[in-house]
Formats: sequence, C-alpha cells, structure tokens
Amino acid sequence: MIYRSKAPLRIGLAGGGTDVSPYSDLYGGAILNATISLYARASIEPLQNGQIIFECADRRESAVYDAVYPLPLDGKLDILKGVINRVQKDYGTLPATGFKLTTFVDAPAGSGLGTSSTLVVAVLGAFAEWLKLPLGEYDLAHLAYSIEREDLQQAGGKQDQYAATFGGVNFMEFYKGDKVIVNPLRIKEVNLHELENNLVLFYTSTSRLSSSIISEQQKNVTDKKDDSIEAMHQLKEQAVMMKEALLRGTIDKIGEILNYGFEHKKRMAKGITNPQLDEIYEAARKAGASGGKISGAGGGGFMIFYCPKNTRFAVVDALSGFGGDVKRYTFTNHGIQTWSI
Repeated sequence: MIYRSKAPLRIGLAGGGTDVSPYSDLYGGAILNATISLYARASIEPLQNGQIIFECADRRESAVYDAVYPLPLDGKLDILKGVINRVQKDYGTLPATGFKLTTFVDAPAGSGLGTSSTLVVAVLGAFAEWLKLPLGEYDLAHLAYSIEREDLQQAGGKQDQYAATFGGVNFMEFYKGDKVIVNPLRIKEVNLHELENNLVLFYTSTSRLSSSIISEQQKNVTDKKDDSIEAMHQLKEQAVMMKEALLRGTIDKIGEILNYGFEHKKRMAKGITNPQLDEIYEAARKAGASGGKISGAGGGGFMIFYCPKNTRFAVVDALSGFGGDVKRYTFTNHGIQTWSI
C-alpha cells in the first residue's frame, strides 16, 4: 500500500502577522486567507528493511536513517523528522521495519505561501491515513503548529497550519492559550471568480528566511514598541475590511484594502520590503494595479496585486521586466485530502 496526502498552499489577503505570539495572546489576532491550487504532497510506502528513507523530490534531497526513534535533529530535513518524532512520541505506532517518505511542494521554500507549515500538515495527514490516527481538523492543525513552534522552535504564526487543514476562504481569529476559531466565508461564486481573475500572483524569484523578520516582530511587541503594535492593530482591522468587501461583493475595493495593509505592514519590522520589492510594487501600480502586498512575512518570495477591470494584462507585462514569474492558480474550497492505493 501507498498512503498519500496533499494540502493546499494559501494566499494571505489581510491581517498577516497578527496570528503571531505574543501579539495574538495580548490583543487577539485576525487573518483572512484563501487556499489555492498549489500543494504540498506526501507519500508513505512501508518497508521491511529497518530503514527510513526521505525523498524530497522538489528539492532533490534525500537521506537514509535507521528506523530508531527519535531521529536526530541535525539540520537536515528536520521538519520531516520533527513530524516523525512527534507521531512516535504521541502515538507510539511507527514500525521498526521502516518506510519511505516522499514529498513535493509546488512552490519554493521561503516564498511566502506557507510552504513549510503546509508540508508539515501534508506529512501528518499521510501518517494519519496510514496509522489511522484520531485527528480532527483542529487537532491536526494544532499538532502541526506545536511541532513547528514548540518541538522545532521555529518562529512563526498559526494561520498556515489551519489554512492547509481546513481549506477555502476563511476569516480566522487567534487568542491566548492557542485558541483558534476558523470561520469559513460563504462568498458568491461570481465574486470569487472576479477575485481570482483580478488577483495576480507574482514570484519575485527570491526567497527569504521568514524567521528573522518574525523574531523582530515578536521582539517589537515584547518591547512594547508603539508604532509596531499600532501597525498590527491596523492589520487586524484590515482583515475585517477584507471580510466585508468579499461578503458584500465590493470586490474592486480589495486593491485599496491591500494597499492599506501593505503600508501598515512595513511598520511592523525591518526587512519586510526592500528597494527591489518597492520597485516591483510601483511598476505594478503604474501599470494599473490598485494595490498589492508581499505574501507571508515579507522580504521576498511571492507578491500579489489586485488588477481591476482588464488591467491584469498590462500589469503582467510590466512585471515581466523583473525576471520573475506570474503563477497561474485557482482558489480551492478544500483542505488536506488523504487516500491510499
């Protein structure tokens, strides 16, 4: 048997950064995101040779370990080993006979679409399919979060794990004590089609280490830096504005709302933008985009631009001069899916 899973990546539309502790613990956070037709995929093949074989097909990385737990966290494929160690610790069901874990992610690491967290969700889903683990949606998302933030001590927020697990367009609320509420939005199909048509997803051909930006953001809250905290308050308000625009069908307001958030996001921490990203942003605006943002923590990776009416073609043409890549996608209404063959 082969046990498979796929979990969708996401576009963060509003509120980014307010899902990160300690801000969410102190003030409560709110984010609006939507999953798209780019995925993290995982497959598990049970073996009988006492080995654990890793095959990261998109990164052309592989490794082999003896099926002795816990696996060493030595800086090589630690995200995958972190999942395995936690599954063994919590459920004690991994066999000494071994298995092969193959993974593939449709976007580069550090690109701002939640790739690392979505991969954790996908791998957990494959193990849940294989071992019949009793994990509901909230359980799976929280376990993925706990592996990354607690076991592996990787800085970051909470939204990606929940987006990958639940899927669709969601307004998410974050509170102290790791309390998360996922509110699926019932958006008219015509409005979702229009948003999909007008929202250009552009890969800048750069990646970044989000943890350094997020760590500074966390420090700014801990140190009570008023400007940074006020920026996060405004981003939380942006999530409410975005929700209202989507539900009311005032889709062409979304560009202004994105621009509003981008201006405030730049105040959260250093490194969120840079001269190259600013040049790309201004070129898109000049070509007709009414607003946009850097996806994820910032510093590189994907950018999104809202292009009203038929301006997307001029915007795409303007972006072609920067050596990046416009990525085609569709919105998805499902989260993680698992199966076996």
